[in-house]
Amino acid sequence: MKGERGAREALVGALRCVPMLMIVGVSWYLSSQPTVEMMPSFWNADKLVHLVCYAGLAFWVGYAVHCHRCGWAMVALVAVLVSLYGVVDELHQSFTPGRDSSVLDWLADTVGGVVGASVYLLLVRMLERRGVGTK
Repeated sequence: MKGERGAREALVGALRCVPMLMIVGVSWYLSSQPTVEMMPSFWNADKLVHLVCYAGLAFWVGYAVHCHRCGWAMVALVAVLVSLYGVVDELHQSFTPGRDSSVLDWLADTVGGVVGASVYLLLVRMLERRGVGTK
């Protein structure tokens, strides 16, 4: 039944990517819009939105990567991947009418990546200490 086990693991691995892919799809769609309705209106609110959204993305990238035993190296890998996606997203926005590209947005994306990946790792470690499986 080795083949069945391999197929099951491949399916589980693919399903682990679904939340991450959904966030990427929604963020790409929103980046394609000239304006985004219902954004907060306080000073630099867009930086907070970037940080929170990319923290969520990084959390789910960490889940998809599922290398919590890699420790802080996993956090670094996920943060780099999310930061690179932030660069691509900022470039994409630069070609969207009504939008612009910002290094400060990218920095907020990167900080969000570090925060989200760190939260994922710390949560998994806490669950492991409590004896909750994380397979």
